[in-house]
Amino acid sequence: MSVWRLIRKEILHRKLNFVLGVVSVVVAVGVVVAQFTLLRAHDLCTEQLLERKQAEADARLARLEDDYRKYMKELGFNLLILPVGQDLTEFWEKGFATSTMPEGNVRKLAESGSMLIRHLLPIVQQNVFWTEQKRRVILIGTRGEMPLSHRRPKEPMLLAVPEGKVVVGHQLAQDLALEVGRKITLLGREFVIHKCRPYRGSAEDATIWVDLKAGQELLNMPGQLNAIEALKCRCRTASTEQVQEEVAGYLDNQVKVVVRENPVTIRAKARDRARTERDAALAAEKVSRARLRRTRESFAAVAVPLVLIGSAVWIGLLALSNVRERLAEIGVLRAIGVRSVHILSVFLAKALVVGLVGALVGYGGGLAVGMAVAKVSPSLGVEAPGKLFVPGLGAIVLVAAPLLAMLASWAPATVAARQDPAVVLSKE
Repeated sequence: MSVWRLIRKEILHRKLNFVLGVVSVVVAVGVVVAQFTLLRAHDLCTEQLLERKQAEADARLARLEDDYRKYMKELGFNLLILPVGQDLTEFWEKGFATSTMPEGNVRKLAESGSMLIRHLLPIVQQNVFWTEQKRRVILIGTRGEMPLSHRRPKEPMLLAVPEGKVVVGHQLAQDLALEVGRKITLLGREFVIHKCRPYRGSAEDATIWVDLKAGQELLNMPGQLNAIEALKCRCRTASTEQVQEEVAGYLDNQVKVVVRENPVTIRAKARDRARTERDAALAAEKVSRARLRRTRESFAAVAVPLVLIGSAVWIGLLALSNVRERLAEIGVLRAIGVRSVHILSVFLAKALVVGLVGALVGYGGGLAVGMAVAKVSPSLGVEAPGKLFVPGLGAIVLVAAPLLAMLASWAPATVAARQDPAVVLSKE
C-alpha cells in the first residue's frame, strides 16, 4: 500500500484529528497574514495621506506664489540702489535721489551673476516744473528692465516706455483731460501719450514717464542715473544684510542699498511661513504615522510568535495523540515488514497535507480579514485594496506552514517509527 493511500485512509478515518490540525494552521497563518496585511495597509495609507497633504500644501503654496507675483507687479520693487553720496533723509523727504551714479552700474549688476536680485530697473527722476502746463510734476525716465545675462527672461514688472511717447499718472490725466494718442509738449519736446496709469493714491499719480535717453536729456543727466530699482530674491537663506553687502560689492561700494519692507516682502514672508508650516506639518504627520506603525509592529511581534508556538504545540499534541491511538496498527505494519522510514513518512506527509490545506485557507482568510479591517479603520483607509495583495507573502506561507507542521510532528512521528513490533503486539 502506498504512502499517499495510507494518508488518505488516515484522514478519512480520523477526520476530527485532521480538521483540528488544519484549524490550528489556519489560525496561525491567518493571524500572520492579517498582521502583515494591516502593516502594509498602514504603509500604503501613510503614503497616500502624505501625498494628499503634500499636494494640498503645494497647491496652497502655488496660490501664494501666484498672489506674490500679482502683488509684485502691482506694488513694485522692494530693493533700491542709490548713489553712495545720497542723503537718505533728503531722499525720503523729496521722494527721489538728488545725487547721480554712472549708467554703467546697471550693466555691471546685470552681468554680475548675482542670484539675490532680479528685475533691474534703471531710472532718472526729478521734480520739475512743466512750463507748458504751468504745474509741477515728477518726471521719470527709464529704459525698462535690464535683462540679466545669467537668468532666463521673466515677465517684466514694468514695461519700457516707447521712444517719443509718455505714460501719464492718473491725477495728471484727470486734471488735464489727457487721453491716449494725444500729443503733448513737455519741456520743449513733443510726445504722444502712450498710456494713462491707473489710480494709485500715491505720488505716482503725479508722474510722467519717458524713455531713459529722453529723460536724461530733459533733466541734463547724460549717462547718469538717480537710482536702480530691483527685486530682492525670494530665497529664505539670504538675509537683508547679505543682499546689501553683495550688491554694494559688485559696484565697488559706491552705492547705498535700501531694502523696503513693502507689502510684497510682507507677502513673501507669509509665503515662507506657509512653507515652513507645511514642512513642519508633514514632518509631524510622518512622526505620528511612524509611532502608530511601531505600536502595530510591537503588537504583531508579540501576537505572531505566540500564535505560531501555540499552533506548533497543538499540532504536536495531535500528532502524539494520533501515534498513541495507532500503536497497534503501527505494530502490525512493522511486523509485516514496513520499514521505519515509511512509518515516519506517513506521519510527516500527513503533517504536510495539514500544513498546505491550512496555509491555503489561512492565507485567504487572513487576507480577507486584513482587508476588511483596513477598510473600516480610519487610520488604515486604502484607496486601492488590491495593493494589499502581496504574492511573495503567499509563497512564503505555502512553504513555511507545511514546514512548521512537519517540524511539530517530527518528534511524535519519530516515536512511532521506532516502535518495536514485538513489544507493541505483546501489550495488545
